[in-house]
Amino acid sequence: MTNPADREQLISLVTLKMPFGKYKDTLLCDLPVSYLEWFARKGFPAGKLGMLLQTLLVIKSNGLESILVQLKKNHAS
Repeated sequence: MTNPADREQLISLVTLKMPFGKYKDTLLCDLPVSYLEWFARKGFPAGKLGMLLQTLLVIKSNGLESILVQLKKNHAS
């Protein structure tokens, strides 16, 4: 069984938008790996956003983006 907090985190990746920077207003799940790697080098933002970006980097770096595809379809605005 999936932890509800984990599911909520995945849903956040497909519904929340980057609040600042070069990719402002881009859905988190649509951020390029190169941008996430830049944060890994420079430091992720504090709080929930940083945690989500770190999680997204792990997902994308390991070729697991398919887990976000259905969630994105189900939660498209």
